[in-house]
Amino acid sequence: MKTKLILFSLIASLSFAHEGIELGPNKGRILEFSKNETMHGEVTAKGDKFHIALLDKDMKPVAMAEQTLTAITGERDKPVKLNVEKDAEGFVVPLVKAGEWLILQYKESPKAKAITARLEYNTATCDECKKAEWLCECKKANEKK
Repeated sequence: MKTKLILFSLIASLSFAHEGIELGPNKGRILEFSKNETMHGEVTAKGDKFHIALLDKDMKPVAMAEQTLTAITGERDKPVKLNVEKDAEGFVVPLVKAGEWLILQYKESPKAKAITARLEYNTATCDECKKAEWLCECKKANEKK
């Protein structure tokens, strides 16, 4: 019973909270691509594509080499693998539908262990900052007060 109450409280608090996320130098959503915060992905949306730039621990661009990225969306029982293209700054992935999850698996090299990052593409507008919820950093600003 206690476990159910804790789980319900956690779900309720997450459903009413703003995203409160970290934004990168291009005002994109930062996702962690390492266990020790030495590699990040900055996700921005341009047109009908997500652009995922690789950034180091100081939020500086990382040169593209052997890195790979796998992208998945859709229902858990019917996942859809997305086409991932590589460019000079990082990766390009098709935009997912509003409300869907984008699951990314990043590998530093072919033999490296994959790091998984998740992004809910929540396009609802935040009442406070007027940004899309997936880019809202209001919670972070409110915590500093």
